[in-house]
Amino acid sequence: MLTSEEQKFVAYWEQNRELHNSFSSKLSRGFPKACLFGLPILLLLVCVYFFIPDWYIKISKTSPQTFFVVVIGVFLAILFFAFTQMHFKWEMNEQLYLELKHKEKAANAANNTLNQS
Repeated sequence: MLTSEEQKFVAYWEQNRELHNSFSSKLSRGFPKACLFGLPILLLLVCVYFFIPDWYIKISKTSPQTFFVVVIGVFLAILFFAFTQMHFKWEMNEQLYLELKHKEKAANAANNTLNQS
């Protein structure tokens, strides 16, 4: 027998599982948390690049054009983190949903055999 919390989750997940499964949904729902990690890095890079450009070139011993490659790399890392985090969360919810459905099916089968006896 499922608890009320488990029944609420099963009902919620049956309604929202397809909506949360799309690529755009995973990306848009994971983007705010991914920005919490990526934006400070981008802000630091931009501040160093625009306010202390001589220091950046002396320390890094690279051309100024590599800055844009690093910014693109950090942005791609933000997108990757956003998608993978929400995909992992979707997979965990899907696994819990399937386990609860299996538990519910087993409980119903047990009740049916008791009622037939």
